[in-house]
Amino acid sequence: MHVRILTRRWLRRGILASVVVVMLGVAVLLSGELWVRGEARGHIFSESEVPAAPVAIVLGAEVYADGSPSPFLAARLDIARRLYETGKVKAILVSGDHSRWEYDEPGSMQVYLIAHGVPASRIAIDYAGFDTYDSCVRAKRIFGVKAATIVTQTYHLDRAVALCRTEGIATNGVGDDTVKIYKEPWRNSVIRERGAIVKAVADVVTHRDPVFLGRHETTVEEALAAS
Repeated sequence: MHVRILTRRWLRRGILASVVVVMLGVAVLLSGELWVRGEARGHIFSESEVPAAPVAIVLGAEVYADGSPSPFLAARLDIARRLYETGKVKAILVSGDHSRWEYDEPGSMQVYLIAHGVPASRIAIDYAGFDTYDSCVRAKRIFGVKAATIVTQTYHLDRAVALCRTEGIATNGVGDDTVKIYKEPWRNSVIRERGAIVKAVADVVTHRDPVFLGRHETTVEEALAAS
């Protein structure tokens, strides 16, 4: 009988602990959602209405084995290209993952932009933008970006704007939703975004350094100065 009572007590405690953990997780997620929405409010625009900025920051996404950008990434790059063509930005900073020699998001982004008419002199490359937080921190601390238009998909845009603004960059955002036609990848990305918001909160609270920092790079300055 004594063993049964102890077992029931431990079971109740286990259930209670699980409930507490779930409630804490929900609270963090909800507070994170409120934070990113609050930071991004008033800073999300359409292509035609976004205010001019010195730099467009294009966040990386999947690149295929042949080096071509996925539809999600190509859509981001096309927005940045049009912002450049219409004079909304003067330079483009492509930021993505090049942690493995055979996988090069920012290099592929540069090739795509050049192939679509953006001068190479107007493109700066961040090879260590391993996630959105790293891209924003490095844009500020390594590339010296003070004001920018950030470009990504709409489901990701609030978090991207919030992170860059928190790092001290005067940031507006333009989002793409043309790739909603890829229903399953879009749905999966929207679901993953919930967890990414929790990570963003942790990154901001801990003020962690990006995976790589290094010395100041002048490539954005040079792109802005290019004639």
